[in-house]
Amino acid sequence: MGDGNFALSIVTAHIERRNLLEGRRQSKEKAGFITETDQRHEPRREKKDLGKEGEERAFRFLRKKGYRIIEQNYVCNLGEMDIIAKEKDTLVFVEVKTRTSTAFGPPQLAVTPLKQRQLSKVALNFLKERKLEDVKARFDVVAILLSPEKEEIELIRDAFDLQYL
Repeated sequence: MGDGNFALSIVTAHIERRNLLEGRRQSKEKAGFITETDQRHEPRREKKDLGKEGEERAFRFLRKKGYRIIEQNYVCNLGEMDIIAKEKDTLVFVEVKTRTSTAFGPPQLAVTPLKQRQLSKVALNFLKERKLEDVKARFDVVAILLSPEKEEIELIRDAFDLQYL
């Protein structure tokens, strides 16, 4: 009925994909990003560790760039802001995104419109709480790629505007 080559090509594609994923997992293990695996997905704990590592690298990176860090991991009932800093006369709300590969796109793509609205709410809460409503402010994103081959840190100044509710 069907072409045997078609079925063979599907099986071959599946095997190639599995081998590619396994190779990526082994690369991450060698780099120390994965110590235990759960069916090709990084365990939540490992992702949390990666996020903390990225935030620490972003902290050092921003300080070298002249930012004065005011607060790390600001938490309120609306969410969390990774870093709040001051650059010259501007208050900067910083979201840090860290990935180990670009298989799902660069890290900054994870700052979706929904995430921007959530970060905007947190920033407004911080400004109101500290009575800083008239202060000049902006949102920056620090995108970090930590792969076994290289480390890339990109600062995206004024990454997005305040997203109204």
